[in-house]
Amino acid sequence: MSCRTYLYRQFSCFFSDLTIHGITQHQGSVTGHMDIPKGDKLVLRGLKFHGYHGVKPEETKLGQKFLVDVDAWMDLRPAGKSDCLSDTLSYTDIYKIVKEIVEGPPRKLLEKVAELIASITLDKYPQVSAVRVQVGKPHVAVQGSVDYLGVEIIRHRGLDG
Repeated sequence: MSCRTYLYRQFSCFFSDLTIHGITQHQGSVTGHMDIPKGDKLVLRGLKFHGYHGVKPEETKLGQKFLVDVDAWMDLRPAGKSDCLSDTLSYTDIYKIVKEIVEGPPRKLLEKVAELIASITLDKYPQVSAVRVQVGKPHVAVQGSVDYLGVEIIRHRGLDG
């Protein structure tokens, strides 16, 4: 039996899952990887905007189309019971953040665009516990056919200082 197997068996309780604010983190993970949050979420898919982000001069001069998806995890039970908009967050509130960032000042990297969308959403809406942002460029100069290339980030309230 290897040392690793022995230690795992002896200390398996340390490898159990820990749930914080509905987000599961595996304590035994070497990388500290955070799982995708579970539970209720607002979903925004296929948001399309024209922006001027990129490292190439033509990207910041001519611009291009960007595709954005956002998931915002929050407890939707109060709104589900009351049927009142005041008990939830309107999709349009998040849409406005995405629009402002993507159509706003140019950024070199999609990572920065996604990070701004996530951080502003978490800062502005305390009821959101986590947010996933995917930003894609459908028209990129690569040899071969692609739907889009991009980035995806997940940020958790209080865990991604």
